[in-house]
Amino acid sequence: MRRTGSGDRAGSGGRCVTGTGDGEIRLLVVEDDGIIAFDIVTRLEELGYGDVSVAATGADAIRQADQVRPHLIFMDIALKGDMDGIEAAEIIRARFGIPIVYVTAHSDPVVRNRAMATSPAGYIVKPFTTADLVCAIKCALRIP
Repeated sequence: MRRTGSGDRAGSGGRCVTGTGDGEIRLLVVEDDGIIAFDIVTRLEELGYGDVSVAATGADAIRQADQVRPHLIFMDIALKGDMDGIEAAEIIRARFGIPIVYVTAHSDPVVRNRAMATSPAGYIVKPFTTADLVCAIKCALRIP
């Protein structure tokens, strides 16, 4: 499922300052829970990020990373299928160099240490706030 939108909303948080492409920041949300994925996408669109794609599995995330070439990926750790979010993130970082922000309910040290070994751009623990998403985007993409 890919959701895209256009237009300049108030705050125009979706305008890219890196000078790439059409100027719109492309984001990928990797989340197997449809309600949580919808919540994240809705919050991002309300912030002005109009080019948001969604993947539900690690394999789909890798395919979409290749096709869409997002500037940033929000990745859940516990995904359905043969590959978890950490494995998918390792592959995506190695192949495409796309920054990853983990958005997960896993806060136990073993999982967190395994995730941190992949050098993520951020780590957000659910439940999260819109401010957490904004901070992660600005830090990962170095937007003032």
